[in-house]
Amino acid sequence: MKYLSKFSGFLFLLLLLGIWTLISSGPEWSSQYLFPSPKAIAEALFNSREELLRSAGASLLKLVPAYFAAAFVGISLGIVSGSVPWVGNMLKPISRFAAPIPPNVYIPYAIAILPTFYLSSTFIIFIAAFWPIYLNTAAGAADIPEKYKRNAAIIGIGRFEYLWRIAFVASLPSIFSGLSVGMGLSFIMLTVAELFGENTGLGHFVQFYADYSDYPNMVAGILWTGIVVLAIMELFEFVKRKVLFWTKAN
Repeated sequence: MKYLSKFSGFLFLLLLLGIWTLISSGPEWSSQYLFPSPKAIAEALFNSREELLRSAGASLLKLVPAYFAAAFVGISLGIVSGSVPWVGNMLKPISRFAAPIPPNVYIPYAIAILPTFYLSSTFIIFIAAFWPIYLNTAAGAADIPEKYKRNAAIIGIGRFEYLWRIAFVASLPSIFSGLSVGMGLSFIMLTVAELFGENTGLGHFVQFYADYSDYPNMVAGILWTGIVVLAIMELFEFVKRKVLFWTKAN
């Protein structure tokens, strides 16, 4: 049972691969058309490798600047909002109204008011990442024990120094929770935005081949998107473990 538990994930993956092969081996007029075989997908991945790499690069060119901008603004504003009561109270009504709005509803308006699809995509990604980062950071800064604030006042730490050296550091677990959620939402909004009107990126790759009913390439694009997202999320978790080395989760 010990070994079965250890390799259960791998065995389940083999089972899914077997089911996939079985379905794709049906009559050519039905199963093979909509469910291309693993071999056909592997060939599509290899033959389209250069296009897939370009698509991943184009998606990252939208994702990275928008996500880092959202992280910078969200963390800065969240630290101040959670540490200074009047700032938190001032922003509370806006955040309670705007944060639950799904970012994808902004897409048509963003395309209408911004001059390029690139700016529209980065704006949507920024919105998707900003709210979870801001809300988690503000909650983390607001939950700092009162004794920390009293100790800071006793030793004469100034307001800015308190925000940077105490509120920011103490809020890091909450900040990383928000960054993780924001990263996931950013990827979702990135591919949605690219499906709407972009002519580059992973979402565009999938939509382009879906329009031509080229399902091997379409599924290859979906799998490649999963690989890219997995690699970035693993990198994120690695950085998180290094930064939050003192927490129980690590």
